[in-house]
Amino acid sequence: MNVDHYTYRVTWSPEDHEFVGLCTEFPSLSWLDSSPEQALKGIRQTVKEVVGDMKSSGESIPIPLSEKHYSGEFRVRIPPEVHRSLAMEAAEQGISLNRLASAKLAGN
Repeated sequence: MNVDHYTYRVTWSPEDHEFVGLCTEFPSLSWLDSSPEQALKGIRQTVKEVVGDMKSSGESIPIPLSEKHYSGEFRVRIPPEVHRSLAMEAAEQGISLNRLASAKLAGN
């Protein structure tokens, strides 16, 4: 498992007055530091150690999001009134409801 394939980010923590390094695949882990570079370095090292511990104990290790396969499909439940409104909007634009929903989700 290459820990560099995980999804990392660094953000400012107003509560801690420091930068916090995070890993999406390990939401319970974080690393605080005074610089963003050190926060990233810290969370990457923490993840490396945790993955090593998980391997040693035979635990299931999360697959990096970057390595997962996505089908491009997911279901969303919406109220019938919203469904009707979106269907009418799609028809008025001459496109499928799927294309309209995709565009809206993408922010277009």
